[in-house]
Amino acid sequence: MFDIGVNLTSKKFLQDRSKVVQRARAVGVTGMVIIGSTLLDSRQAIVLAKEDVDYFFCTIGVHPHYAHTWSQAVLVELHKLREEPSVVAIGECGLDFHRSFSTEKEQIYAFQSQIELAVEFCLPIFLHCRNAHKCFMSILKPWLPQLQAVLLHCFTGTQAELESYLEYDISIGITGWVCDEQRGRELRKLISLIPAKRLLIETDAPWLLPKSLDPMPTSRRNEPCFLPHIINTIAVLRGEDMTELAKTTTLNARKFFHII
Repeated sequence: MFDIGVNLTSKKFLQDRSKVVQRARAVGVTGMVIIGSTLLDSRQAIVLAKEDVDYFFCTIGVHPHYAHTWSQAVLVELHKLREEPSVVAIGECGLDFHRSFSTEKEQIYAFQSQIELAVEFCLPIFLHCRNAHKCFMSILKPWLPQLQAVLLHCFTGTQAELESYLEYDISIGITGWVCDEQRGRELRKLISLIPAKRLLIETDAPWLLPKSLDPMPTSRRNEPCFLPHIINTIAVLRGEDMTELAKTTTLNARKFFHII
């Protein structure tokens, strides 16, 4: 099993990060991508990745919430970080019009700039889109022929949105949102529509704790060790064998990020 999205630099993991990783290894998680959401996150992700270069990989970029921090200086620093061997994608970047921590103008500028970086570096791009599909696709589509690979992280959209992503060969990241029978009701209906070769699985820990865990952790914190629970939920919804789905999505992840 491979977790394609973990916020391992989060302060919520500060006190017991090594134990969090140990628990993930113990349940069969064979690798993970540490998400960079800010320049500082990206730097920290690279430092963490050096602890085990065969297990940890990372993205570098600026999340739409922090698009107001985008600058020429950040761009220069990302060029430097690109040289690190653990860097496998640009992102997390994109648009989020649900909560306006940055203006739409700031988000669009940072998004476009990071698409250009992914093209320049010949790296996959790790994307975020919430309540911004039309604008998101209008910006992304002209670049698709030049982008090496595209992943929509943490998909929670509509069937029409899913179909538009799949039409352009965009890979889909699924989190523990699918374990929530209320909030994830629509996603649970759509999960079987995702072709196996386009499906990637992630925890987005420490966020998005699967609601169907039993017992529920007292910390209410999500961890990569809950990845098997997410995979099992998806396998049941798709009518597939969990072991085979784990193998397929692990292979998908390693192919997408060009991890040997």
